[in-house]
Amino acid sequence: MDDLEQLYQDLILDHYKQPRHRQALTDEEVSVEADNPLCGDQLRLAVECDAGRVATIRHDGKGCAISQASASMMCETLTGRTVEEVGVAVRDFVAAMRGEREFDPSWPDEWLALQGVCKFPLRVKCATLAWHALQKALERQVE
Repeated sequence: MDDLEQLYQDLILDHYKQPRHRQALTDEEVSVEADNPLCGDQLRLAVECDAGRVATIRHDGKGCAISQASASMMCETLTGRTVEEVGVAVRDFVAAMRGEREFDPSWPDEWLALQGVCKFPLRVKCATLAWHALQKALERQVE
C-alpha cells in the first residue's frame, strides 16, 4: 500500500470512528430513510435548506465503515453549499463511483478517499447510500 492509499484509508477510518454531523434524529426531523439490505446499512438523514443553501445535513444509522464514513464525509463537505452545487456534486460523485466518469483531483480528499471502493463493486452501494438519500431529500424539499 502506498502512502496515499494509507492516508485515504486513515481518513475513512477517522470518519467512521468520529463521524461528523451524526446525531440522533426524531421521526419528525427525518427527511429520508435508506437501507442497503446486502450489507445491513441503515441511514436516516435530515436536511434543512435556507435561502437556496443546504444549511444542515445530519445523519444517524448503523452499518459498515464505508457507509457510515461516506455519510460523515458527505455531510462535512456539502453543508453550506447551494442546493444546485449539492445536486451537481451528488450526481458527479455517484457517477464516478459507478465508473461512469473520472474522479476529479480537485474534489475534497474525503471524496477521493472513497474511490478505492470502486475496486469492490458490491461496496459501491455502501459508499453511495447517503448520497442517494441526500438527493431524495433535496427533491422532497423542492416539491
